[in-house]
Amino acid sequence: MIIKKFQANTETDAIMLAKEELGKDAIVMNIKTISPKGIYRLFRKPLVEITAAIDDTSTYKNDKTAQVKKQKFPDIIYDASQIETVTKQSDLQTSKMYGTRETSAIEEKLNNLQSLLEKQMLENEENNKEDNSPLNKNLTCIQLIYNQLVRNEVDEKYANQIISEIEGTLKRDASMDNILSSIYQKIVLKLGQPKTINIEQDRPKFIFFIGPTGVGKTTTIAKIASKFKIEKKAKVAFITADTYRIAAVEQLRTYANILGIPLKVVYNVDELENSKEEFADYDIIFVDTAGRSHKNENQRQDIERLVDTIAENEREIYLVLSATTKYRDLVSITEAYSEIANYNLIFTKLDETNCVGNIFNIKMLTNAPLSYATFGQDVPDDIDQIDPQSIAKQLLRGQ
Repeated sequence: MIIKKFQANTETDAIMLAKEELGKDAIVMNIKTISPKGIYRLFRKPLVEITAAIDDTSTYKNDKTAQVKKQKFPDIIYDASQIETVTKQSDLQTSKMYGTRETSAIEEKLNNLQSLLEKQMLENEENNKEDNSPLNKNLTCIQLIYNQLVRNEVDEKYANQIISEIEGTLKRDASMDNILSSIYQKIVLKLGQPKTINIEQDRPKFIFFIGPTGVGKTTTIAKIASKFKIEKKAKVAFITADTYRIAAVEQLRTYANILGIPLKVVYNVDELENSKEEFADYDIIFVDTAGRSHKNENQRQDIERLVDTIAENEREIYLVLSATTKYRDLVSITEAYSEIANYNLIFTKLDETNCVGNIFNIKMLTNAPLSYATFGQDVPDDIDQIDPQSIAKQLLRGQ
């Protein structure tokens, strides 16, 4: 892993410097403003400093047959009450120490888990006074972090993969802070930059939303469409092929009326084909598809035929999944829909779960780009692009 800092007058310029030196796959880990000190502060503008990183190790890209070396870690148990107590104490201590002063993003996100790790390691040293070597301390720290990942529902295969990749880069006497930061950065890099919808200048873009029933596709469409309509002043249209549920059509029609967006109901491939000419002067056309069972091959083929009506360079596909769905079911769903086309991932209902391990698991399983996340029913507010740093923090720290 390569980590470097870049400074420029603006955030955009700093990111461009990072991309030029590290490549387009570089991930921004932290952004902060640096104010000039001393008398020169009167004559100089603040600078923006970003910390960027790129993974220089080999990765497992969509290889479902890859066998990850299984490591055995003994369980080191700490319960939720311990986490909550240490978290509150650490938050209070940080507030007293720094007040409103800016702290680094990694410190702010991880200091609570570090306090917990320190406490657990002290207890471990008391119980194992015969072996307090740096190597043993490193292993204890890694064990604790591994357990935390698994407790937050990260699949053991992927937790082991993270551990095995950072172990070779750690010094024998690496500090707890270095170990924790390395794992945090590794998770952020594996989650990658979110893929979001952009307007094409020369042609309309069809955005298909696919996925099982009950995950909130229609509401998600309304949230994204309203942002493009209101914030970006884009020319937006709705198409719904979800004619199996009258309520779904009426729900989208209600949003269309509120936003002043045209809605077209299509019943077959030919009608979708005709809509290409009808919406030729629009920026984005959001297509709502019927929620179908991933186990029903005929239903999957219906969606595939619908999607294939639009050329690949004129469409994007977003698979909408609920963060509350069991991991085993998510695996079946993503594998079934992968037969239709390449897709990006949207996760809904983050407000209904305390664990985000499945987001990381599905990203690792499919290697599909993460995109948006929803966390409530309010349109258009309760949606945002997925934040890899926030996900990494939750995986390591819990709540």
